[in-house]
Amino acid sequence: MHISKYYYPYIGGIENTCKYLADSFAQSNEVVVICFNEGRDNLIEIVDGVKVYRVGTWIEIARQALSFAYFSILKKVIKDFEPDIIHFHWANPFPAAVLLSILPKNVKLVVHWHMDIVKQKKIYPFIKPFETALLKRADRIMVTSPNYRDGSKPLQSFKDKVDIVQSAIEEELFKRQDGDDKNIKRIRAKYDYKPIIFFVGRHIQYKGLFHLLEAEKHVRSECVFVIAGKGPLTKELMASCSSDRVKFIGKISNDDLRCYLYASRVLAFPSITKNEAFGLSLVQGMYCKLPAVTFTIEGSGVNWVSINKKTCLEVANGDVKAYAQAIDQLVSDDALHHELGEAGYERVKKLFVLPKEIEACKECYEKAFCNL
Repeated sequence: MHISKYYYPYIGGIENTCKYLADSFAQSNEVVVICFNEGRDNLIEIVDGVKVYRVGTWIEIARQALSFAYFSILKKVIKDFEPDIIHFHWANPFPAAVLLSILPKNVKLVVHWHMDIVKQKKIYPFIKPFETALLKRADRIMVTSPNYRDGSKPLQSFKDKVDIVQSAIEEELFKRQDGDDKNIKRIRAKYDYKPIIFFVGRHIQYKGLFHLLEAEKHVRSECVFVIAGKGPLTKELMASCSSDRVKFIGKISNDDLRCYLYASRVLAFPSITKNEAFGLSLVQGMYCKLPAVTFTIEGSGVNWVSINKKTCLEVANGDVKAYAQAIDQLVSDDALHHELGEAGYERVKKLFVLPKEIEACKECYEKAFCNL
């Protein structure tokens, strides 16, 4: 039984991971998911063969959905489904508090620690007791990288039951497909065959887009910056940018994403805080042999996913001039670009494709039952 904040078709890194795991384990196990619905209605749906309970959201405070119905629905689902394992996706404090009050002693609890609570500093003292209780009750704790395990303060007292279960991509979605070559050529032609510096992601503070726009001013190469995605900062970002070589293209389809990754020269990954816990778009770019420029983020898995001078170029956090120089280097140095691109692809194949994540997850489950 997975407990996630939201679930497909809601798109997000945690939601994608939850769906990958639910779909994979549903092939040989009974699996259900409980999550919030973005609307107020309580719904039960079948999504690709997995039963999903969506609890209506009545209000959202500090990005946490709340519902009066959550207790009764969760209690009923646990009673009816009788799970052997509850796989809880953190950070999701309100469901954690509810779960702790009704979780049967004989049910194994695996906490998937996607991220620390970083931004909500004012309310964190109220959340911390539930967070600590959840970690104490957990039979095993999954974390997506050794960097995050070692840099997370809440996990330090529980490292003896932490397992690395890295996030992953579905490889088939990023292999070149029929018609891609034509679309890739169309994308390159659209920007006059200039090197494309590509960003994709939500336009929120920790993604570092303001730093990218500042770095653009210092990039000497003739190139174009293509910004995909949208978010609460989109209008402000667009208003702050006067450069005619920065193009905001909004949300794009999965097929267009794949083609943009193959059409581009550099993946811009300017995230600046450990809210960016892993970086799946880094993995996507690496699979497509697209080197990235990143910042050093203390305690984040980003700099473990893509390694400085082996699969990417990494610069000091917030140093926009160094960031620009790294972009220039990747644009101009074909040999370096090829070396980093090939190494990135090999690293993804070794660690970050879905079967690797499933294998690590199974090992974690086994440890939970062996009480290791």
